[in-house]
Amino acid sequence: MADKNIPIVVWIRRDFRLSDNPALAWASQQKQPLILVVIVNRKKQAWNPGAASDWWLHHSIEAFTESVRECGGKVELLEGNPDTELSRVIEESGADTVVWNRRYEPALIDLDKKIKKQLSARGVRVESFPGNLCHEPWQVQRNDKHPYKVFTAYWRASLKVESIELVNRVRTIRSFRKKITGSVRLAQLNLLPKLDWADNFPEYWQPGEAGAEKQLKSLIQHQLTDYQNARDLPAVDGTSRLSPHLAFGEISPRTINAAIRKALLNEKIRDDDNTEAFLREIGWREFACHLLFHFPETTDNPLDKRFEKFPWIKVDQKTFRAWQQGNTGVPLVDAGMRQLWQTGWMHNRVRMVVGSFLIKNLGYHWLEGARWFWDTLVDADLASNTMGWQWVAGSGADAAPYFRVFNPVRQGERFDKEADYVRHWVPEITGLSNKRIHCPWTADEGELREAGIVLGETYPKPIVELNTSRHAALARLEKIKQ
Repeated sequence: MADKNIPIVVWIRRDFRLSDNPALAWASQQKQPLILVVIVNRKKQAWNPGAASDWWLHHSIEAFTESVRECGGKVELLEGNPDTELSRVIEESGADTVVWNRRYEPALIDLDKKIKKQLSARGVRVESFPGNLCHEPWQVQRNDKHPYKVFTAYWRASLKVESIELVNRVRTIRSFRKKITGSVRLAQLNLLPKLDWADNFPEYWQPGEAGAEKQLKSLIQHQLTDYQNARDLPAVDGTSRLSPHLAFGEISPRTINAAIRKALLNEKIRDDDNTEAFLREIGWREFACHLLFHFPETTDNPLDKRFEKFPWIKVDQKTFRAWQQGNTGVPLVDAGMRQLWQTGWMHNRVRMVVGSFLIKNLGYHWLEGARWFWDTLVDADLASNTMGWQWVAGSGADAAPYFRVFNPVRQGERFDKEADYVRHWVPEITGLSNKRIHCPWTADEGELREAGIVLGETYPKPIVELNTSRHAALARLEKIKQ
């Protein structure tokens, strides 16, 4: 039997919550004092968290620290290499056990294996738990034991596999009382931007478990009633906006699914196409993790090997900046890129449009877009980001065929019919009619004059001609097909 005075180290990563937190729940049941550590590693490495993620991380840590304090515990903030910091904490405290919830990014899998091997060799017990998925990436497999590459097949199979069990909320934490040297204050981690680009983020987001629970409640009360239709309309509050909370583990997908099941039983929502459509979105997140686990090379390389020889166009920095800043002269693209910069988030329909524009119309490698999204999205998730960009490029699993080129004008006319989304984010063209606002270059001089627009001055001319660039993209595709 373990000595009740010997502490357990709980390594908190992207699981900033008290509900359904398997590692924390298990540790709290052992009746030993706990050392909850958050380790921020500022060392440069592949796919380090971006600036928007750092902003969210700061506030997520802040909210989690307060929740832990209310339970009687404390959080130790450390900076450095996780293996070094964990070893030092164990040495100082005499801890005999370390626990964490598993992560599935390639570099973190390698890190976990390394730490587990080192600590086990020292006689330290190491336990890892399935924290942030309904199914482990290896649980859903084809009959031949190979991973799935098509979502529909994966989704059907996942419905036959029992979900990981939900664990109870932790309400009391007995913390180790001795001081841990090297602990820092949150401000010392310098996670917040030095410039003011994120000043508007609090208007749109409430990081932390309470914010996640608020969004879940809103989903059940409002968004699920017309989710299947409204989720495609960027001007409408029709999506769950749970993605950043999921990315930081402020809520688990199991908690979300359980809340939906409870609402169905209580007849607060209907068992209809809207509920099914949302649950499939949770399935897409699981599928992305499944792909990343089985094909870790796809963070930087195409799953479809033919695309290794694809003739991408060399990036012109002026043109690329115009895309980043929402100054392409194509309103729906510009609206999406400005929404991303000002809120740290972009509507999913528009993500596909701006991605297609970068890859197909400009001809740039999908990694250019993936890296920009990684730096600017508050919901940046390596698995979902990789899958999404490879899907648009046509080089990934279950991918859209490369010859599918999203036409931003038609997409705007279909999904932003009244142009409310474009008018909000691109106010300089507000005066144009709904017929012209998605394609200002087709307006005659009188229409432009009446709207107060001078193309090339008050609003850019398109940086690329849509139809011509579409045909050029198809020509590049033919080269790898041959």
